[in-house]
Amino acid sequence: MHRVTSSGESLIYRSRSPLKNEDWPRFGRMAWATLGVLALVVVAGVVLRELALVVVPLLLALFPATLLVPAARWLERWRIPRTLAAIVTLLGGLILFFGVAAGTVTLVVAQLPDILDSAGEGIDGVEELVGRVVPGFEIPAVDEIRGMILDRIETSDEGTGDFATQALSMAMGAVEVVAGMLLVLVVLFFYLKSGRALAEGLAGFVAPGSRERIMPLAEEAWETLGAYFRGQLLVALVDAVFIGIGLVLLGVPLALPLAALVFFGGLFPIVGALATGVLAILVAFSHGGIGIALAVTGLVLAVQQLEGNVLEPLILSQVLDLNPLVIILSITLGAIVLGVLGAFLAVPTAAIGKRLIVRLREATFDEGGQGGKTDPLSAG
Repeated sequence: MHRVTSSGESLIYRSRSPLKNEDWPRFGRMAWATLGVLALVVVAGVVLRELALVVVPLLLALFPATLLVPAARWLERWRIPRTLAAIVTLLGGLILFFGVAAGTVTLVVAQLPDILDSAGEGIDGVEELVGRVVPGFEIPAVDEIRGMILDRIETSDEGTGDFATQALSMAMGAVEVVAGMLLVLVVLFFYLKSGRALAEGLAGFVAPGSRERIMPLAEEAWETLGAYFRGQLLVALVDAVFIGIGLVLLGVPLALPLAALVFFGGLFPIVGALATGVLAILVAFSHGGIGIALAVTGLVLAVQQLEGNVLEPLILSQVLDLNPLVIILSITLGAIVLGVLGAFLAVPTAAIGKRLIVRLREATFDEGGQGGKTDPLSAG
């Protein structure tokens, strides 16, 4: 269609037309590509489960490596040999990690049964309160979930099953845990010592002719993972500190273990913050009634608003530029495939995947002379 401007120039523009027959093959390719991606996710999950003792340490070591590699490089700039710098950094990281974990994990594990009991009482109170308006109201499956968690934590005194079989199973589990932890430390040492050389060697082995194109993408993925993990740790720490202080000031019992749970929940964006916030509200309701519960609700909402409107835009705006629905679906899919580990890895994997796709599209558009397009996975 033609349009004439006030200056007499003729502009040509195209109106949006309905789908044509030639458009359907493109949608068909997109559908098959989507199915292929889902199939790859399922296959990757199966492979990870079968090779968990090897693959899981390789993945888990990446996260502390993002924190420790800058320290190792700093030591190297002071002319400390690379191997010695890696050893010193690894030992320092271990001391810091076990110093923090020994207190927080022990505190949470010791107080978790009391927290669950208090949360159960809070749920009973909510059911009773709502039941006055809606007779017969119940929150389904709460007792079953609480019992299942307690069964995992508490040691049962019932001697069910053969003792030798149970002892062998526990011994095998302990051996796997110890072997996994040792492998994480070994892998982390090599990441600190020669991580880039390992990445270049892997790229050269998988695609010898494309190493120069793969390495910038690998660096992009590494920077995204590091920025995500450091930022998420900071956000989780701020949430835990503010909510913990608020719980103490409001006189809510079990404030310290609840704050520790808020920190661990902060490593799972949206879902973890929601779950730990509800848990704190239920504990407050069971011990202080509706008034304290409403105060804790306001505290949790205020901290989450601070996180969503101030911290995340400042710290994670370029990394966690994902729609909240994409984050929730990613965590759910990761939990289905690999349980808690999958839920933990899901969001950084989605963030890295999105950043790599954006970079590939930008390169394609630059070569083709086209502009950018709106990303449906972005936040907002």
